[in-house]
Amino acid sequence: MQIVSSEALAAVLAALPDNPRIVISGNAATPAAAVAVIDAALERYTIHALNAAPGTAPERPGVTAETCFVGAGMLRHPALAYVPSRLSLVPRLFQGPLPPDAVVVHCAPARDGQLSLGIECNILPAAIEACRARSGRIIAVINDQMPYTFGDAQLPVDVIDYAIEVSAPLPQVPPAAPDDDSTRIGALVAARVPDGATLQAGIGAIPDATIGQLGTHKGLRIWTETFSDGVLALDRAGAMDEHQPLTTSFLLGTRELYDWVDGNKRVRMMRTERTNDPSLIALQRSMTSINTALEIDLFGQANASRIKARIYSGFGGQTDFIVGALHSPGGAAYMALRSWHPKANVSTIVPLVDEPVTSFQQSAVVTENGVAELWGYTQQAQARHLIRDAAHPDVRDELWEEAAELGLA
Repeated sequence: MQIVSSEALAAVLAALPDNPRIVISGNAATPAAAVAVIDAALERYTIHALNAAPGTAPERPGVTAETCFVGAGMLRHPALAYVPSRLSLVPRLFQGPLPPDAVVVHCAPARDGQLSLGIECNILPAAIEACRARSGRIIAVINDQMPYTFGDAQLPVDVIDYAIEVSAPLPQVPPAAPDDDSTRIGALVAARVPDGATLQAGIGAIPDATIGQLGTHKGLRIWTETFSDGVLALDRAGAMDEHQPLTTSFLLGTRELYDWVDGNKRVRMMRTERTNDPSLIALQRSMTSINTALEIDLFGQANASRIKARIYSGFGGQTDFIVGALHSPGGAAYMALRSWHPKANVSTIVPLVDEPVTSFQQSAVVTENGVAELWGYTQQAQARHLIRDAAHPDVRDELWEEAAELGLA
């Protein structure tokens, strides 16, 4: 590994092929210092990141924003290139249709000859391997404010070709204060989680509220793609199985969380193709998956990805964890959402989704109105439960009429 200046790094980047594909750390680990150098050094390039933060992909001619999960930093990019993929399969793309010419990672300083990918392991190990196999460049931004994590996040120093050093605070993502609906939904889901369950909770206010309701549980385990400050609170409340590692692929939270995971060997960072492998998820004890959606129809199909045919996010790990949880002995997969969308002012329980389906076949759908049981029931019974137990009262009559037209009533 060669420590270089920003000017020297610009010269390295300028030697890449025309319009190179550059994979970078995403979520809260965007290597902002390197992104600035990339944009100044290259007229044309493709930047690939998951759940990219604002500033990740400059909005100018010549920059393509490529991703398999759209974040705020790419949502309205004029050259957005969304590649649909379950999160567990994204690493395979780097070996085939999306070969990287360079990978830029945001790291903690080395300990015993190994850097750490810190709060963002995710797809990066696979990207590094694919890039090295084709003699691409591996670049690190080494930040003394990045926490040091273990597992697949550890990276031998000699894997890195060039590095720049910075000291910059990480973006913080504090949990949203739960409103009454989120609290009610969280309580309904938490009541169905047994002691000793293994948890996966997606990103959002309702999954966060559910985690916040589990403080009196015992022996809980974590196998997830991401966790935030709520897991720290569960650990302090004595709800976690202290003898089991907390397995995740990336972290989103506050500085308090980042300080807690720094050097914490209980936290096991794992590459995405393992955390999100349905066969490994299915091996976890009472695997309980908690996700959310934009809308769910009377057939139990969920759209969590698109609004008016425009990509909003992506498959993420929702499908991976629903499948894995349903194959786990004692496992369950819950879809938790408000029955009424406050911004769009529409029901989230609809007759039939008119967007591409993100997932289906959950154990139950939970709203502030109650729990609609789906797993093991006929399609007519599923529709009945969704209308009676989950839908907003103002649309139930209309949904019954639509259910009759669809042969579900």
